[in-house]
Parts: sequence; structure tokens; C-alpha cells
Amino acid sequence: MSRYAIDKLVFSPQDVDIARSPLAGKLDVETYVLGAFNPGLTRLPSGNLLMMVRVAEALRKPIFDEHVHAIRWDQGNYVLDAWPLALADTADPRQFLLRGGGWRVMALTSLSWLLPVELSPDGLEVVAVHYDRAIAPAGEWQSYGIEDARISRVGDEWLMTTCSVSPERQSTTLYVSDNGLDWRFDGMVLDHQNKDMMIFEGQIDGQYWAQTRPLGDHYFAYPPGCEWRPGPSINLATSPDARHWRPYLKPGIRPHARTVSTARIGGGAPPILTEIDGMKGWLTLWHGVEPKEIVGIYSTYWSLLDCDDPSISVATQHKPLLEPAPELTRPLEDLLYVRSVVFTTGLADHGDQYIVASGEADLACRITHIPKSAFIPS
Repeated sequence: MSRYAIDKLVFSPQDVDIARSPLAGKLDVETYVLGAFNPGLTRLPSGNLLMMVRVAEALRKPIFDEHVHAIRWDQGNYVLDAWPLALADTADPRQFLLRGGGWRVMALTSLSWLLPVELSPDGLEVVAVHYDRAIAPAGEWQSYGIEDARISRVGDEWLMTTCSVSPERQSTTLYVSDNGLDWRFDGMVLDHQNKDMMIFEGQIDGQYWAQTRPLGDHYFAYPPGCEWRPGPSINLATSPDARHWRPYLKPGIRPHARTVSTARIGGGAPPILTEIDGMKGWLTLWHGVEPKEIVGIYSTYWSLLDCDDPSISVATQHKPLLEPAPELTRPLEDLLYVRSVVFTTGLADHGDQYIVASGEADLACRITHIPKSAFIPS
């Protein structure tokens, strides 16, 4: 059971009207919502909250005629690509690997688009679902979809980073809004593979800051006995305008060698300036993964970063702040395709609590009210 009194699923695949999907009427095959999850979160001028929900739309029958099929955007249309089943490893329900090449090559079992879902100020009730403001692929850089929005308000501007997926690159793309609800595309900001870019909700000495998480095929070893584990880490970058980014020389949050729960880490919610236990800094929520079977066990952790130099962690806790909650998805048991995953993507202040938005089991949107008193440094 969750240790928090308010912890619930507020939006799931059953709440998506697939007839209003950007893909509706574009394919001659049946699709369904595999997941409605990993929501970016922000507070609107009205006081309501907005989730930008990742809707993963998949083929009802991906395997036929001895081929496995994937959806791809192509010059304004949606098409199916067919791959010989003998060449595909379909063990992971989220993607399939293609054998026979010199590289690790995959295709996705779904195509993702973004759906704005407006919530009450406490985040517990759906006020409106804005299908007319959905964000769908609009270029070849998004031919396999748009994933995992993170929303930051800096001054009077809302900035939303997203992961755009294509055969060319797995890039970070930026959307901008003047009201948190109507978004315009503002280009690609990171060209290399980067799954989790979060822009700080505020500037340091007139500079924008962001956490990034570059991916790679191999990592160099730390010295024997080092407290850090080689692997993906949460790096930092700075920018004069939130469009042109320069990597920060010092490393950010790195996985600890002494715990398997952070064998792989990545960013969660955009950092906000706050105070914990008398210490002022940037509160960041991030995920750590314990290896298990194919996907692993995802949990949420927190760190407080120095106000002036976010490469310095001034406080953290090694115990997870938020863990997977199978009791929440039990009513959706027939829709589950992965388990033991909570993937936090949004954070909003709510008096003596924080409202935390997460994707639960890559399936649904979870809202948790976490008392500020729960942030106790180890």
C-alpha cells in the first residue's frame, strides 16, 4: 500500500476517446491505447493543473502475414512498416529488436502523441480533455512519435521539452506557450540521444539551466572502489535563451555503486527552488532502476541541489520517495503489459504538500500528494 493518504490514478487508457486521436481514420487497421502515461505537469493561470499526457497508440494486431508491424508518420500520413518475424525479438512489449545488423536497432510497438488534460487545482479531478490542442508528429524527426513531456514555467513563459523519435535520431524538441495550454513548436534543442531533459523553473545569474541524460552504448569504468557506478547519469547544461545549450563541465547526479536500485538513473520532474530542512536549493525528483527481468523496477528518488552550482547535491535520501503501487493498477489488470514501474514527470507546489505526477506501469497517470515533511535527508 502507498504510504501517502492521497495517491490515485486520474487518467488511463479507458479515458481516451480514440475516435478523436490524430491517427483516427488514417490507417486501415484497428488501433487501441496501449498507455496514457508519463504526464508533464504545470499550473495554469486559472489555478487548474495541466497534464500533458503521452498517449501510446498501438496496433490491435501487430503480427500478421509472418511479419511484425510498426506505425510510422510519413509526410502527413500514417503508414505501416512490416518486418519479417524471424528477424524480430518481441520479448519487450514496448518495442522489438531487429536482428542481423551491426548495431542495436529497434522499432516501437506504438506511436505516441501528446494530449492536454486539465485537472482541478488539487490534481484529483479531470476538468477537460483538450483534443483540439493535441500535439501529434509534424515532421520526419517525429516519425515514430513524441514522448514524455516535461513542463517548466520560467518567468512568463512555459517551456516544454519532449523526446522526438525517428530513424534519424532520438532528439529533444521544444514547445513554447504563453498560457500553458496553447503550444507552438520551437525546434530541436538537443540532437543526440537524450531521454530526459528538464529545464529548471528559474534562472541562475541570468542563465537557464537544465538536466539532461545522454544515452550511450558503452561507459568507461570508475577507479576500483569508487562510490560511483558507470552508466547513464543526470548531466547539466546551461543556456542564454533556453534554445542553445552548452554542457556544464561538472557532473550532476551519478548512480551510486553501493545500491542496485540506481543501476540506471534518469531525470524526473523539472527542478524547483525551495527549502528543505533549513537548506535552500533546487528540488529535483529522479528515477532509479533496479534490474529485474526485461524492464526493471522503477522508483522515484529526490535530491536538493545547490542554489548557485546545481552540480552539488546538498541533500538527498537513499530510500525511494515513491514506489510502484500495484494496488492502483489492479482494476486495470487486463490492460497491464509491464509492472513495477513508477516514472515521475511533474511536480507542483500545493501549500504544505507537493503534487507529484507520474506514469504508473507505463499505463496510466498517477497523482500523489506528498507532504513537504516527507523530504528528510539521509
